[in-house]
Amino acid sequence: MKNKKKLAAKIMKVSPKKVKFVADALEDIKKAITRSDFRGLIAVKKIVKSGKNESSRSGARKIAAQKRKGRRKGKGTKKGSKHSIVSKKEKWINKIRAQRIFLKELSDKNLVSKKDYHMLYSKSKGGYFRNKRHIKLYLKEHYLIQEKK
Repeated sequence: MKNKKKLAAKIMKVSPKKVKFVADALEDIKKAITRSDFRGLIAVKKIVKSGKNESSRSGARKIAAQKRKGRRKGKGTKKGSKHSIVSKKEKWINKIRAQRIFLKELSDKNLVSKKDYHMLYSKSKGGYFRNKRHIKLYLKEHYLIQEKK
């Protein structure tokens, strides 16, 4: 019967594991020898193929649940180059915007003179400062913050 199952599987273009013989038709299947015999049995539904792919999705559901919680986002899961997630340009835009907003606040509160503001603005445009904190450090070291009167 193993060889018959293999032959039926080849005809149906599935794995032998998927081939099922109907219990009532075992006698007919034993008598079948040629491919045409098997095609006839398949046509009258005495040999059937079992359902679709039966692989479980439970693992996929668990992974999806973890991803919803924000897990599985480490460096090992990232694909692409170093800058494919956030491009160099986007990084620069975010950095320069933060610095310019900070400088504007300092200017509006009159903590920095117009001359110093322009100098700091030019330096940040030239990429001198790493971040907002670096600007604060620079202001402290060079005594550029004017105290309110």
